[in-house]
Amino acid sequence: MIDNQPNEQNPAFLNAKQAAEWLGLKPNTLAKMRVYGNGPAYRKHGQRVLYSQKDLQEWSDGRRRSSTSETPDV
Repeated sequence: MIDNQPNEQNPAFLNAKQAAEWLGLKPNTLAKMRVYGNGPAYRKHGQRVLYSQKDLQEWSDGRRRSSTSETPDV
């Protein structure tokens, strides 16, 4: 897992492929989430799509469940 402290080996922003790996998703799944607006917050720097590790962690934390019968907050 990637450490939360940005440094040379651990950038503050991840590209889409790195972000998908960090989340345990396929890059195509993350791309579809961007289209539908149900994925983590991202940034566009020109043509580049970037994700901050903080945003990825917050998005993941928001999906924490303790039971399969829980309904997600929408």
